[in-house]
Amino acid sequence: MRWLVVLSVLLVLFACQKKNNTLGKDLLNSNLYLNGITVDTFYLASSIIIEDSMVSDNVANVVLGQYKDPVFGDFNASFYTQIRITGINPDFGNINEIIVDSFILGLEYAGYYGDFTAQTFEVFELTSPMYNDSTYYSIDHISHASTSLVDPNKASISPDPLNFTIIDNDSVQPQLRIYLDTLLAQQFITNASNGSGFFASNEAFQNYFKGLYIRTNNPPLANGKGGVFYFNLNDPGTKLTIYYRQSGNSKTYDFLMNSICADFSHVDINRSNTPVENLNNNSASGLKEFYAQAFGVRAKIVIPGLSQFTKNQLIHRADLRLPIQYQFGNKYKPGSTVTLATKKTSTAKGYINTGVTALYSESRKEFSADVKQYVQAVINQDIENTGLIVSPQFFINSAERIIFNGQNTINKMRPKIIITYTDF
Repeated sequence: MRWLVVLSVLLVLFACQKKNNTLGKDLLNSNLYLNGITVDTFYLASSIIIEDSMVSDNVANVVLGQYKDPVFGDFNASFYTQIRITGINPDFGNINEIIVDSFILGLEYAGYYGDFTAQTFEVFELTSPMYNDSTYYSIDHISHASTSLVDPNKASISPDPLNFTIIDNDSVQPQLRIYLDTLLAQQFITNASNGSGFFASNEAFQNYFKGLYIRTNNPPLANGKGGVFYFNLNDPGTKLTIYYRQSGNSKTYDFLMNSICADFSHVDINRSNTPVENLNNNSASGLKEFYAQAFGVRAKIVIPGLSQFTKNQLIHRADLRLPIQYQFGNKYKPGSTVTLATKKTSTAKGYINTGVTALYSESRKEFSADVKQYVQAVINQDIENTGLIVSPQFFINSAERIIFNGQNTINKMRPKIIITYTDF
């Protein structure tokens, strides 16, 4: 067996680009063997892995908002970003004739998780710089001013990611629109016009204004309340806009967030006194149910019975079926896929891509995948039987969570693996 690459956990599991299969590349072609023996009586030991932090910079979208889940706890997401000017040394003309009407941070929705309960949004000016060639983790903080830039009368917003947003009588894609203090907009206009040099280049501007920190600051939420929202900062609809009048004429000036800007999501999850914390402290409870959640929890499944196979047995199929607890219409819906990874040895730090994702079936309420390459690799002793690691596909840019049925579940469906093999 040739192992091509042992990748780090984040790059292996959750990069947006398609990965080459790194597990079982040199296996025999099981399609050449017509007859097989099927076994479906395997015991599956289930548990979880808690991840303390992960790289969360410059991914497809940032996350923002809060929801409280009775099983997973309090999920609270915020993000940091630089901003850029649209052109150097903008000419605002006679600034004495300018009246700033509003200063709005518009964030175009890329998805959501939870409900649309009103939340209190805050925006702060960074006091320390960000760098687009630096690595930022989901536990990182960057220092910021102590006073929010948000108009306190407009800080409470009920997110609406489903309906078009109306701007100047035009319908645009749904946005979260946060009203900022117009004094900052006036400051920008003044500094762009007084020869300060702050607008001479994007580098000069980012040295002057280092970026923004956006978060929610809510009173305690009841279980089952709240939501987390996804924003693509590279979308042209996402920008910071000054709306002003000059000599009676309405005008705008935009600041951008794009792929050149550094950005990352920060996530806090409080699991105190939750079933997830209980399982983390007592692995035996994983026999009833076990969990996966973006930014923190990976499910783990070990199949001890693979030791009964020998190297002269060829695996045709290994159908893994993972039923979940979900009722149609529940706001905490699972994603369409989960990723499956493993470790080559129990002491290895990174995960290996199995080359397989498990797909969700709404009718069966389960994720399923053919993991024959993983099973064959264990049988051939190319890897240790360390188990399969199951994670939401968008592990570092969503708030998705999943409750899996365990081996001793009180529900109808149990996790299982059905293996068909041939002696050769």
